[in-house]
Amino acid sequence: MEVTAGIHKVDGVNANVYLVLDQQELMLIDSGMPRSTRRILDYVDKMKRKPSEITRIVLTHCHVDHVGSAEELKELTNAKVAIHQEDAQFLAGEKPLPSPRSTLGLIFKAFSPFFKPRPIKPDIILNEGDKVGKLMVVHTPGHTPGSISLYDPERKLIFVGDTIRYVNGKVSGPPKQFTLDMDEALQSIAKISKLEFEVMLSGHGDALKPNASQRVREFYTSQQKES
Repeated sequence: MEVTAGIHKVDGVNANVYLVLDQQELMLIDSGMPRSTRRILDYVDKMKRKPSEITRIVLTHCHVDHVGSAEELKELTNAKVAIHQEDAQFLAGEKPLPSPRSTLGLIFKAFSPFFKPRPIKPDIILNEGDKVGKLMVVHTPGHTPGSISLYDPERKLIFVGDTIRYVNGKVSGPPKQFTLDMDEALQSIAKISKLEFEVMLSGHGDALKPNASQRVREFYTSQQKES
């Protein structure tokens, strides 16, 4: 479905996957769980576009529900895969991602070999302030070391990965059981709250609009009071 002008969300792939129209090219933000490729390419077909028009796959962080189909999609489309420097080694399988120190985190670690995505060496290493098309990279660590948000000041929208969620009318932070550093994640939410945007698109949940930045500021203020 088209969530806002020129941006489509592909449903049924666990984490949200977005297709961004950029002139004659398509940019994919995240790739869902493994075996999501067919559903994503079927959506591209419904848009009357070709898989080869996907030129970039930008990953907000290295968790399997966001990178699971990246390797297969790269093979089929020849798109360049981009991820932040701090998550690049995890994506390439050169280094294991630390698990959160929670019971569920430990259980997840025990079962992680069964949900492990195929390793993929990124083509593009992202850092704070880099541009991907019209989107500016904002490093928002905490959920993972290399979690990023992607900000479009012209269209007043932001993709926030798993750093912030909007589910059932409620703004929340990342899930504690899968987040490496909640204090750092809160600092990242503070960073996002200083930006101006009307639309926020998360890795899970619904689009937050309008007045999205104001809602994020209110949420951050409430978290400060609780801490």
